[in-house]
Amino acid sequence: MSKLNQPTTYEGGCHCGAVRFLVVVDNHKADDCNCSICQKKGFLHLIVQREKFTLLQGEEAITTYTFNTGVAQHKFCKSCGIHSFYIPRSHPDCVDVNVRCLDGDIISNFDIVPFDGKNWEENIHQLVVE
Repeated sequence: MSKLNQPTTYEGGCHCGAVRFLVVVDNHKADDCNCSICQKKGFLHLIVQREKFTLLQGEEAITTYTFNTGVAQHKFCKSCGIHSFYIPRSHPDCVDVNVRCLDGDIISNFDIVPFDGKNWEENIHQLVVE
């Protein structure tokens, strides 16, 4: 069960501050994926509808990395390299925000749920959109 049960707006961004965004969170649940890229990045997934995400600044500071199927668009800051959000393969019409890139000490607001991304095809149905 989520620790917060009301819509909350968070600000976040990359390490150097070039990329900044707002996200509205209704369900404070984040997925901790063990796939090859998420494990290395330490990404905690918060998948939201695009209308709940607003890029405030830094579009020109973002570059994109794709691999495998090329559907996921892994966005990161050209200056500091931080992956604060991306377009996920599982929900390409949404935005996946890295909870670790939200401002403040807020991770305790979220229920962190393990996700077996090493076996992505068998488990993708478990990912829920905010």
